[in-house]
Amino acid sequence: MATVGKSLGDHEIQHHAQARYFQNPLLEKLSKTPGWSPLVVWVPIFGLLMYQAAVDTALSGAEITLLALAGVVFWSLAEYWLHRKFFHWTWPKRLHYIIHGAHHIYPDDNGRVVFPPTASLMLGAMFYLLFLLVLGYAATLPFFAGFVAGYLWYDMTHFWTHVAKPKSRYGKYLRRHHMLHHFSEPDKKFGVSSPVWDFVFGTYGKSARKGDAG
Repeated sequence: MATVGKSLGDHEIQHHAQARYFQNPLLEKLSKTPGWSPLVVWVPIFGLLMYQAAVDTALSGAEITLLALAGVVFWSLAEYWLHRKFFHWTWPKRLHYIIHGAHHIYPDDNGRVVFPPTASLMLGAMFYLLFLLVLGYAATLPFFAGFVAGYLWYDMTHFWTHVAKPKSRYGKYLRRHHMLHHFSEPDKKFGVSSPVWDFVFGTYGKSARKGDAG
């Protein structure tokens, strides 16, 4: 089995291999998540939120659009800090292994690239309640819809950077940016869907030039 350097937590990276979460075969099977699952769960929720914002509030179309765009931007910031502080918090070790550590050790395990729907729904519910407290019901509907759209862009981008071979210049750049995070700089490049916050908070690291990562 080939190895490529050290991963998060100083474990050797296991290239072209799969993680093992549970000894029980059923639990192990259930721990894997197909790449399309976030779309099945969250696209209907996004549609419902936008529909409710349009028919159940006094917000104008322009206000709904601006609040949704603000939600997308807020997601990108949340994505950065969740990845940097929560996913890379290495204690307790077992919990860290399940949440994110295994993904760094086994970056080619395609069954564990996207967030499991149960976990994303719980996290999403917490953010939704927070937005309700801060923004109120009417503004929360489009804002959270934008937040959901940002999350979907992130999870689909993450899946795509691991399993696909992008053709566009920007797609290749995003893939190199993320692969450098895996194979060279696990303490840098926390933005997956965008490198913007890495620039802002000084964690961009090496330039994601062609040939820097596989």
